[in-house]
Amino acid sequence: MKRFCCWSVALALLVLTFAAKPAQAHHSFLAEFDGNKSLTIEGVITKVDWVNPHGWWHVDVTAPNGEVQHWDIQNESPSAMRQAGMSRDEVGKPGDKVKILAYGAKDGTKNLAIVRTITFETGDMAGQTFRLFDLLDRQAEGQKPE
Repeated sequence: MKRFCCWSVALALLVLTFAAKPAQAHHSFLAEFDGNKSLTIEGVITKVDWVNPHGWWHVDVTAPNGEVQHWDIQNESPSAMRQAGMSRDEVGKPGDKVKILAYGAKDGTKNLAIVRTITFETGDMAGQTFRLFDLLDRQAEGQKPE
């Protein structure tokens, strides 16, 4: 009986290990975004979504001709955001002016990007910069991507 219990536990751990891999790799940066399509987005936050698996900043950008373009900027998971020094209460608020360095959508979806760094220019977090999605930076530095 003791041997059966040990094998059952070992088998359960093995199953959980392989089941976790697809969840961890639910999608790839390179499948959705283009690391060669670097963008600078300056605008005003209209909404913040602090959700799994990724949060979002919704930002309105005013073009030189006065036209307002709405951008959806994907950020990291709430746990990764916490590791970067942010919290639900310190992730920006509607009305905050931001400058975001990002990567554009690979499929050409207009006004969709993933954040690389965000700098808050106004609001409670004015002057603060956070480095979030840095997969390509880690690769350039010779580090193994997570």
